[in-house]
Amino acid sequence: MDIDSVIQPLQRFGVHLGLDRIVNLLRNLGNPHHQVPVIHVAGTNGKGSVCAYLSSVLTEVGYRTGRYTSPHLVNWTERICLNEQPISAEELKQLLQTVQAAIPANEQSPTQFEVITAAAWLYFAQAKVDVAVVEVGLGGRLDATNVCLEPLVTIITSISREHWQQLGPTISDIAREKAGILKRGCPVVVGPLPPDAEDVVRSRALELECPIFTPQPARQISTESAEYLSIQNSKLIKYPLALAGQIQLTNSALALAALEILQKQGWQISEAAIINGMAKTQWLGRMQWTSWKNHQLLLDGAHNPAAAQVLRQYVDSLNTVKHKPVNWIMGMFADKDCADIFTALLRPSDHLFLVPIPVESWPGRTSADLDELANLADTACPELSDRQKYPDLFTALEAVISTATTDDLIVICGSLYLVGNFLATTNIIRKS
Repeated sequence: MDIDSVIQPLQRFGVHLGLDRIVNLLRNLGNPHHQVPVIHVAGTNGKGSVCAYLSSVLTEVGYRTGRYTSPHLVNWTERICLNEQPISAEELKQLLQTVQAAIPANEQSPTQFEVITAAAWLYFAQAKVDVAVVEVGLGGRLDATNVCLEPLVTIITSISREHWQQLGPTISDIAREKAGILKRGCPVVVGPLPPDAEDVVRSRALELECPIFTPQPARQISTESAEYLSIQNSKLIKYPLALAGQIQLTNSALALAALEILQKQGWQISEAAIINGMAKTQWLGRMQWTSWKNHQLLLDGAHNPAAAQVLRQYVDSLNTVKHKPVNWIMGMFADKDCADIFTALLRPSDHLFLVPIPVESWPGRTSADLDELANLADTACPELSDRQKYPDLFTALEAVISTATTDDLIVICGSLYLVGNFLATTNIIRKS
């Protein structure tokens, strides 16, 4: 049995929010989640970066640190890490067999996400982790990760309009679902939110008597370092910015605020460990630089309008020549807000190369139709210099580099699954 033989058939159950199935499954496994101290992280964007910062710092301190995130880019094992190292394929196979054996034949089958989440809880309990940093999969209130009763701290990084089909049509609806991870009396760290979302989160925090912390973004000292002002004792901490983009001033501040709360709870986290841990943080596929055939490439998911705006801001910060054209290689899923993503990214004279997302490994997901994407792009930015469609990512890449100079900016974006396809095919992990 391999990992895919267990995981992939469960894809047919799709996204089915609710806690009954995961609670029953975990009960059959001995409630491993009750043995794991948890930092629980929700948000539209930024939650993965925050998890990466926290995991890196806590590992640097010497705590036995679990990390659970989704989706993966290349391999299922990426989702479950111990001390920054992915679980081995053999260990994951054994865990999945154990989880599968705990599913009663006469009950509704858990979803794919619920099965891998149960495997993560079981792994962390068996590994006797000191703490697990757990990222919400979708929403919060009914997400399979939302079974921890007393998290050490919860974090809501950002809220914008994504997954509205499952979470509700308005920002307030989405905020209500994400605020569902708050637990009575447990502190919550909150990033900058739209007013409607902030009202919902604050109201829920007040109702549950949750101390709420809203740190200011760190101040950038240079292109490679930042300065964070403590929310509790007004102490300045200077640290390296290991991840790219202006948004990391906010994401890193959220992580540091959570670490401060842990310090107040008695966790021994030195400033040196914070600095070293922040410096070592890696988060693949998010504003990641790499190279292919002697050309520099920028990889980023940018799979919703807010993330696309952040990517565009970063790209603009790179251009010493104002309005220098960008080569966008893009693919998106059909259920994304493709028009708004194009509006955020595209500028006159840019070049757009549209490709499908390989969906063979993701039954139930549909790549957006390229003709429809082309029409949306033409509407969003009629002044595009070039707009082409290609049958796959690497055909598009070959076409781009055949005319691009070494100074031209080439960006692969629109979906983490497209970025993952590039990384898996090229076996490129990270720019050295």
